Amino acid sequence: MKAPDGNKLAILNALNQRGFISGQLLGEQLGISRAAVSKHIQSLQEMGLDIFKVSGKGYSLNNTVGLLDQNKIAQCYQALGSRGAQVEVHPIIDSTNSELMRRIAAKQTLDSGTVIVAEMQQAGRGRRGRVWQSPFGANLYYSYFWRLDDGLQAAMGMSIAVGLAVYDTLKALYQLDIELKWPNDIYLNKEKLAGVLVELDGQPQGPCQLVIGIGINLQMPESFSQQIDQAWTDLNQHCEQIDKNQLVAHLTYHLELRLAQYSQTGLHDMYQQWNLLNAFAGQCVELNTGHRSWRGICEGIDANGGIRIRQDGEVKSYFGGEISLRKAQL
Repeated sequence: MKAPDGNKLAILNALNQRGFISGQLLGEQLGISRAAVSKHIQSLQEMGLDIFKVSGKGYSLNNTVGLLDQNKIAQCYQALGSRGAQVEVHPIIDSTNSELMRRIAAKQTLDSGTVIVAEMQQAGRGRRGRVWQSPFGANLYYSYFWRLDDGLQAAMGMSIAVGLAVYDTLKALYQLDIELKWPNDIYLNKEKLAGVLVELDGQPQGPCQLVIGIGINLQMPESFSQQIDQAWTDLNQHCEQIDKNQLVAHLTYHLELRLAQYSQTGLHDMYQQWNLLNAFAGQCVELNTGHRSWRGICEGIDANGGIRIRQDGEVKSYFGGEISLRKAQL
């Protein structure tokens, strides 16, 4: 699928002003025929946008979260008292994480706080190679670059800090009480709302570079939701009004605060707060590495970010990006 050209983006911006706009008026503004407008609308619908037509009124975009705007993000971010982040907005990208990882591989100079957000991902990724459903304009696709001078070992609990940053953001903006599932999922009412994917590049003892990917469901179209193989929810089901630009600014701000805290004290001051938000606290869970699985009672995380599991009266901590955790089927 190609990225939207100038005409498609112009149509999107016109539709994003709310209300209806006729195909004839869109054509006059763009200097194209009504038939061409119709083809562009159809292409946008295929990307996942919910655009509908009413005879005599024209087209309307059924999207309450709006579109990303780099200037509006900067204004919101500066209003929070921060100046450090550099936010790039892309209409369509393969993956926001992949773009930053490519720049790292190409030895490009990146400043901590470089953020890439996109309206759509064509190859969005979750943990263990899973596909992250990424329709145009419906959800938040976000990646943050951060340099850590203490080596890969020091980054072991990073997803814990990032999960808390997402909690801070959603609590501050929408007063939502989310839960966190080890190592990197965000739940609301026992349904998945968001996910985190942290990727690393560096040496065990030297400086390392981190790409922190965050995906948040905002207004998932029904046609895409049918491809998700677990219980899910989106912010639109729980919030009256979502400003995507404000969300990007607040997420960046709270992520900066948590990363600064992590740099100073690691998870020492965070792991107990995470345990208060543990989605599986005291429940029987199953851990799976792909080669073996085992069950136990979830006792939260330790000070290093490892998941603590009680089996036969003994509690052990487990680490590793390839371990998955789910509620055991009894």
